[in-house]
Amino acid sequence: MNLSGIQEKAEEFSITAENYFSDNNSKEAIKCYLNSILMKRLNPKAFKGLGKAYRSLKNFDRAISALEKAREMTPFDAEIYIELGICYLGQGNCCKSAKNFMKAIKLDPNNTDTQIQLAVAHEIMGEEDMAIMIYQKIMETNPDCEKAYIQKASLLMQVERYNEAIDVFSDILTLNPDYYRSYLGIGICLDKLGETLKAKRYYKRYLRLMPDAVNAQNVLNRLENINNSVQKHENFLKIV
Repeated sequence: MNLSGIQEKAEEFSITAENYFSDNNSKEAIKCYLNSILMKRLNPKAFKGLGKAYRSLKNFDRAISALEKAREMTPFDAEIYIELGICYLGQGNCCKSAKNFMKAIKLDPNNTDTQIQLAVAHEIMGEEDMAIMIYQKIMETNPDCEKAYIQKASLLMQVERYNEAIDVFSDILTLNPDYYRSYLGIGICLDKLGETLKAKRYYKRYLRLMPDAVNAQNVLNRLENINNSVQKHENFLKIV
């Protein structure tokens, strides 16, 4: 087989691999990508596809090895850095993950999903203020990016900044009035702040939207506890 024929065969293997990967058959995709690489060693497209296939199987070591080879051949491909960032995050190496996400953002500044991934990496590193700042920046430049609002509100709850979380959950409801998790989030925040009667209203709204939610019984139990506390308080006032 001449050089032209070898390259065509390598491309055929790559196309077949892509089809397998699209059908969620990563194992067969890997075999085809490896065959493509055997026939054409300088094949960044196949190495990138191989890395993505290994990543989907959570084989992060092999994924990183393949992606690094692709990066050496095409150093200005933002997707490669995104994939590397995801793989390093999967390994728990948040520093390398963040570095790769930052490189991807430099190449593609408008990719909000990558910016959110970067913020998540900072969250895992315990750098909550940095993550909140990134989410805020996304919200300012992409005011319709609902995911950034959700991530920021959830993080604010985790760090017990409940009033700020309520504001962000309210902003989410402005974007999407049917986003049921916002009602639950506001309810929990108000509950944590001791505003149990206000929390009760939001819990009820959540249950009206999601009566069959996995945590519906827990919310019902909390409503019952609030009702019992109010009843005890009222009975005490009558006695006094």
